[in-house]
Amino acid sequence: MTAFTVALVLVVAAAGLLRWRRPAWYWLTFGVTLAALRVLIRYASVMDACGLTVPPSRWRLALARIADRPAPDSRVPRILRLRPTRTGLVLRLKLRPGQDAFDVAAASDRLRHSFSMYGVTSREVRSGVVELRMTGYDVLKRVQMPAKTDPRPMRVPVALREDGSVHYRDYRAVPHALTLGATESGKSVYQRNLVAGLAPMDVALVGIDCKQGVELFPLARRFSALADNPDTAAELLDALVDHMQGVYQLIRAEQRISVAVPDADIAADIWDLPEEVRPVPVVVLVDEVAELALFANKEEEKRRDRIITALVRLAQLGRAAGIYLEICGQRFGSELGKGITMLRAQLTGRTAHRVNDETSANMAFGDISPDAVLAAIQIPAELRGVAIAGDSTGGWHRIRAPHTSLRQAVNVCNKHADRTPALPVLEPFRPAVAAPSAPRVPLSKAAPVTA
Repeated sequence: MTAFTVALVLVVAAAGLLRWRRPAWYWLTFGVTLAALRVLIRYASVMDACGLTVPPSRWRLALARIADRPAPDSRVPRILRLRPTRTGLVLRLKLRPGQDAFDVAAASDRLRHSFSMYGVTSREVRSGVVELRMTGYDVLKRVQMPAKTDPRPMRVPVALREDGSVHYRDYRAVPHALTLGATESGKSVYQRNLVAGLAPMDVALVGIDCKQGVELFPLARRFSALADNPDTAAELLDALVDHMQGVYQLIRAEQRISVAVPDADIAADIWDLPEEVRPVPVVVLVDEVAELALFANKEEEKRRDRIITALVRLAQLGRAAGIYLEICGQRFGSELGKGITMLRAQLTGRTAHRVNDETSANMAFGDISPDAVLAAIQIPAELRGVAIAGDSTGGWHRIRAPHTSLRQAVNVCNKHADRTPALPVLEPFRPAVAAPSAPRVPLSKAAPVTA
């Protein structure tokens, strides 16, 4: 056996081992080159087999008849750019006259099979130009966020999409959102990533966790206000409504509308105000919304109506005042009582983790996209953290947040505890953070031994 043969066997064995154990490393070392060659070599035949060609134009046929030459072949979309990425390839195509972006989207699964890629998604960049994002391996199996993301004010990278791009939670574009998911579906990990991404920003975090605070109170050093029961939550939401009214009064005072003021300088929300007078934005995280809507007697029903009314007011009017809602729950249907569907209609962003029934998926995407409902109920139980993210436009993506332990989230919040703003209206709800040296309190006391 020659040295060349030995080296070739070692390279093939190393490639196979990398593909099995480290698919991301395999893609960056071997996979991207092989996939690019495969796409370029098979391109014309694959486009023809998938029906993505157009007949030759009449003038070309006329020239072929005049010159007594064979009829020209059908034309395929022209390749504008083939760019490798850390997870796959990006192929940008210029469509021929008569072709439509929907034709390419409908053929995505056939293109995936023909090019031997893990996944293919398409989007229309502009009229006549379509971009195919092809992934070389399952990027959601072991989520690795890119080293460089593009965070902006009120824009947080929280997960990875199945096409390899980063999924951002942009509060200025989508002010309010709903996150659904069954127990052990990864909903809490998604929320931790959200808090960890917001912690370094100039934002006030307000939490409502009716599970006695077991999810949000460990992160208390970065929260301006926390509530761990429905009674405190009702008072906290009323305080937020009062804060919203005060912010609107500030905006009115700073508008100064006159003929001399340019249109671009007229303030309509907090982001139009000068930075020195701009109120700090507030993100309200509700861990389990059903606990706020359930009641067992008349007194609890009055409290429930008060809570839902305050949430609806914040959802309808809070965006301009810089108040954003992030509501989580296992179910969010009309069985929770009046006002729930009105609140859900204001929650533009929708994220659904694994759900136990189709009805729960319909609560998130039934009024947006039937395809997203089908994708949500097909999430397997062993893939904890996989979710379907969509919005009111009907578009949706399969995403998965990187695993973030509670200790990691606590460390991030403690590191940025100095950024926690103190809002006077929320001061009564400021969590009391215990000193690190505080002794542990036992859950139960041992009974004395009697003779």
